[in-house]
This record gives sequence, C-alpha cells and structure tokens, in this order.
Amino acid sequence: MSNSKGILYLIPTRLGDNPPLEVLPIAIKKTIEELDYYIVENEKTARRFIKRVSPSKSQPSLKLQVLNKYTTEQERNTFLDSCLEGNSIGLLSEAGCPAIADPGSDIVALAHQMDIKVVPLVGPSSIVLALMGSGMNGQSFTFNGYLPIDKSERKAKLKTLERISFEQNQSQIFIETPYRNMRMLEDLANTLHPNTHICVACDLTLPSEYIKTKTAKDWKHNKEDFHKRPAIFIIQKS
Repeated sequence: MSNSKGILYLIPTRLGDNPPLEVLPIAIKKTIEELDYYIVENEKTARRFIKRVSPSKSQPSLKLQVLNKYTTEQERNTFLDSCLEGNSIGLLSEAGCPAIADPGSDIVALAHQMDIKVVPLVGPSSIVLALMGSGMNGQSFTFNGYLPIDKSERKAKLKTLERISFEQNQSQIFIETPYRNMRMLEDLANTLHPNTHICVACDLTLPSEYIKTKTAKDWKHNKEDFHKRPAIFIIQKS
C-alpha cells in the first residue's frame, strides 16, 4: 500500500447518553483529536459526540460527509477521495460499532477495493454485549437484523429461527424498532415452544441496563416495560 494514502478508522460510539469515556477507550479520544475528516449518519449528533469526547476540538475544522439511506451510490463512491489525498478519515456510527448492523459496511468494502488501510477501534457492540450476558451459545450464533413487520410473517420467521437454533445449537439474535419491543416480546412468548429460552437485553451500558434470559413460558408473566428502550433479542431452543 502506498504510504501517501490516509487510513479509514472505524470509530465506535456510545449506546446511550452516558459520559463517553465511561464506555470508550482512550484510543477513541486520541484518534478523534487527530482527525478532521469524518463519514457520519447524522451531522448534528456526530458533532455533539465529537465535542463530548474532545471539547477542545475545533468544530469549524471538521469536514463531515453524511452517509444515510438517501446517499446515492455515486456520492458514496467519492467519500474516500480524501484518503487518496493522504487524509485519514473516521467512520462514525450513530450507536455502537460502525459497519455492524450499520450502513458503514459499504464504506469499509470500498476502502478495501481502493487498497486503503482499515483500522477498527474497540468499543461497545450491543449485539456482542447481549450475547455475552445471555448465557446462550457464544460459539455459534447468527444476527438476523430486523424480522418481518407483518404479524403472520414474523411468527413464521420466529418458528424458522427456533427450529434452526435447535437443529444447529445456535443462538439467534435480532433487533426491533424500540416502540415495537413489547409487541415483539408478546409474539415471542406466544409463538415459541414454552421451554425455548428468550433473552431480552436493553439499555446496554446505561444505568438502566436490563438483561434477562427466561423461557417463553416465564416471559408470559413479564412485568418489565421495554417500550422505546433499545433492545436486543436472542432465542435458543435446547
């Protein structure tokens, strides 16, 4: 690789509004203090995060490019041009780790195509933290993203994931839009086998963090409110 190229740093962010250096290593602060070029999902929240991590960082010096569902492929393909000019770039997620359940993976793939060095930095991943705390199989697992919104399609998908988890002894991980969490838990409890284990992990790394693994039968008596709380769901039938 040519030494004249910059580096693409994958910079994890917080999972909630706690002090950044409570959950992020000092390497994040050092990297942010060195970088002026960023690819972000939301300019306003990215600037706020950078300011929280490094209050002395000059905001006018920041050069931010926005990567979201409205970004065209043509625009995206120019996002690493600054790296080709020798400037390193930070890729920021809205929450957690870039490129994991995150549109940043397209930028990472582009970096490899352009022979740009990629450096992932350590930080919180809600998917990994939930699996760690679930007591389910951490040797074999699948992250399924969002499940279908349609009720009948979602129930069919849940039964399929339950069968795979049993046949392959594999944890099945997925997420839901926070305002639909309670509906999802109700479907899990009513659709899955009574002895299938379900983990709900929400508000990870926050003071209100909650991680519980119980059977579908036991979740039917749930009194905890997960409405609008970012959550990870994991199931496994044994």
